[in-house]
Amino acid sequence: MIDYGKRKRIMGRSTKLGHCICNPKEPCPCDLFKQKNVCLCSGEREEDAAGDVELTKLVENAGCASKISQDDLKKALAGLPEIFDPRVLVSSSTCDDAGIYKLSERLALVQSVDVFTPVVDDAYTFGQIAASNSVSDIYAMGGRPLTALSIIAFPIEKLSHRVMNKMLQGGIDKLKEAGVVLLGGHSIKDREVKFGFAVTGIINPSRIIANSNAEPGDVLILTKPLGTGIISFARQLGKAPASALETASRSMIELNKAASEVMTKMDVRAATDVTGFGLAGHLGEMVIQSGVSAEVWVDCLPVFDGVLDLVSENLISGAVERNREFASKFVDCAKNIGEALETVVYDPQTSGGLLISIAEKKSGELLKKLKSQGVKHAAVIGRIGVKPRGRILLRRKPKA
Repeated sequence: MIDYGKRKRIMGRSTKLGHCICNPKEPCPCDLFKQKNVCLCSGEREEDAAGDVELTKLVENAGCASKISQDDLKKALAGLPEIFDPRVLVSSSTCDDAGIYKLSERLALVQSVDVFTPVVDDAYTFGQIAASNSVSDIYAMGGRPLTALSIIAFPIEKLSHRVMNKMLQGGIDKLKEAGVVLLGGHSIKDREVKFGFAVTGIINPSRIIANSNAEPGDVLILTKPLGTGIISFARQLGKAPASALETASRSMIELNKAASEVMTKMDVRAATDVTGFGLAGHLGEMVIQSGVSAEVWVDCLPVFDGVLDLVSENLISGAVERNREFASKFVDCAKNIGEALETVVYDPQTSGGLLISIAEKKSGELLKKLKSQGVKHAAVIGRIGVKPRGRILLRRKPKA
């Protein structure tokens, strides 16, 4: 039912101003009112508001490809005050996955936040992926996530509230699987859908797995395949194979819980999760903070089926180029690696795997335990070296 009295009062104010009061960029009456006799400012909604939509068609950049580039982010953060508090054990100064605040000798808080645009079309699945991605930062530090707050931006006037409900339900169900309680959240109106969580966990201060402790001789292990960004971009253009979409979605939904639990029971030196900055960007932070170098064997990288074919068809998003622009400054490429595999190294991942640095003599045991716990795609992808510090070499694995 239309409340004509309310409509007259509100539209009267708008017409006097010459602008819509809920969107000053629009005139009054707006096009929606002219075409469908609906005044959003009066609280009216379209009866046929989209409830079954392809979410990736509503955004410019899908998933973690929507994040600000490393180069722009570092420029924006430059000059901000440093943190001088002995209780802060890990801060943004080392570009790690989460911040850590000491409460006692045996207990510290580990906190992170992650928000991004839809990477899949189904609202419930997107909610699951958003939750899995958000708790991953806690897992990467070796922590145990406990609570979360949701953060959601949503075009509530154009999409049905049922879409938002499904997103939240997917997130809640995945958080429950992780043993995390959703305490509440915050929502705003926006033209694009964005969703994620601020997550708080706990960790023993003596058991922190930072990104800054990799040592020469370590072996690098990656726990999930690469290529979600390329597949998501192809999805937006309607060119992604159904099989690739299915396997990538399953991987993004999967928690890094099992990998983290195995990792924390072994003497892992360093770890990070691979997300929006791609393998090169996140490994780059590890070698820079650790003062070491890294060798990545591109022919050993786990890559989703079909990704290299998509690259050969030039289905490469602008986010890949933004990552390449920054990370290529510290990446050296052997001549025989091939352009496709090099591209995958810069591909922004959504809810990607853990990248683990561990002593070579223990790497076989870690790999075996990961696979026994269902982390079936875990693979050795390279090793840590001494010089040149802060550099990554992409090459094929040397023959034994």
